[in-house]
Amino acid sequence: MKHRAVLSLALLPVLAAAAQPGDPAAADRPATPAATVGSATTPAAAAGTPAAASLPAPAVSPATPAAASGSPPPDAAEAPAGSGNFTLQRADVAAFIREVSARNGLEEHEVRALLRQAQPQPKIIEIMERPVERIAPWWEYRARFLTPERISDGAQFWTEHRESVERAAAKYQVPPEYLVAILGVETFYGRLTGRYRVLDALATLGFDYPPRGKYFRGELEQFLLLCRDNHLDPLTTLGSYAGAMGAPQFMPSTYRHYAVDADNSHRSDLWGNWDDILASIANYLHEYGWQPGTPVLAEARLDPDANFQIDPRNVELNETIASLAHHGVRAVTDLPPDTKAVLIWAEQREGPGYRVGFHNFRVITRYNTSPRYAMAVHDLAQAIAQRMQATPATVKAQ
Repeated sequence: MKHRAVLSLALLPVLAAAAQPGDPAAADRPATPAATVGSATTPAAAAGTPAAASLPAPAVSPATPAAASGSPPPDAAEAPAGSGNFTLQRADVAAFIREVSARNGLEEHEVRALLRQAQPQPKIIEIMERPVERIAPWWEYRARFLTPERISDGAQFWTEHRESVERAAAKYQVPPEYLVAILGVETFYGRLTGRYRVLDALATLGFDYPPRGKYFRGELEQFLLLCRDNHLDPLTTLGSYAGAMGAPQFMPSTYRHYAVDADNSHRSDLWGNWDDILASIANYLHEYGWQPGTPVLAEARLDPDANFQIDPRNVELNETIASLAHHGVRAVTDLPPDTKAVLIWAEQREGPGYRVGFHNFRVITRYNTSPRYAMAVHDLAQAIAQRMQATPATVKAQ
């Protein structure tokens, strides 16, 4: 067999991961929905400069499902304390206040008063600058997500929220198992939604993390607008160390652009309203072009004389089934030869392994650009769907 793999895994950057600190996926998750999609100017923000608006302290305080039931989220008691406050006289902070207020019709003194309460979080900078250690091979990475508990809990979640799951799936034409699996990978079905104040996280990364300061200042602006428009309390809203929020871990720009008010309550609640949560994930995938009835992945078989190159970070559909076959890589599928595809590195315990991703695989990577992430979502989705099929209908209906 002759094949050459371009394996520069050690260079895989850790960007704006939405994973909780310690999440096994964190080192291999270069982007959250907002990191790939987010912009300081969403369609809502680009619609023009609104009349002067205020940032009141809303009565609604978002809580995770666990917190809402009386149980604090894991590690809540260990949430790091801030180290003082940001100096509002800093040129970059002062400029941000002026520009954001003018651009969005916010009261400058209210933006200043809010940022005065933001607390720098040095721990977040440490996390962002932590060197990538060992990148787990696919079989090991997969095992962290395809656990019996995560599969059974996914089936239980689907059963308990059947109407919400299947209503969102039907409306947006995305298979229900993928909606459930994304929740399972992102936040263990809403249990681990973050322990940092989003205000602190975004201000810390926006003003004290130069490599991506511009991006996070844009997300901080979007967060202020989200709080204004969606009745969130900016002083109590919690999220990941990168500012991702709720059960689906949406960054503020993504929240504003893709979140759905499924129950017509005049706000999208991505912490405790499963109608909103599931519809928002489905809408996100739908907007990025999910194709109903088409596969996500296929296994690959190599000819004895296979000769090809592979970049394990690539998620672009830069091949076809036919072009892969020309290099001795056979996708186990009945799809037409001209179907666009990407070859994926999927190491097995016993040696090299490969899979072939199609359009819907690329759609999942718009949620997170890591090929491993997308494969984990797919495999967990399939495992949950199989568990549901094996569960007696009488149990499902309970």
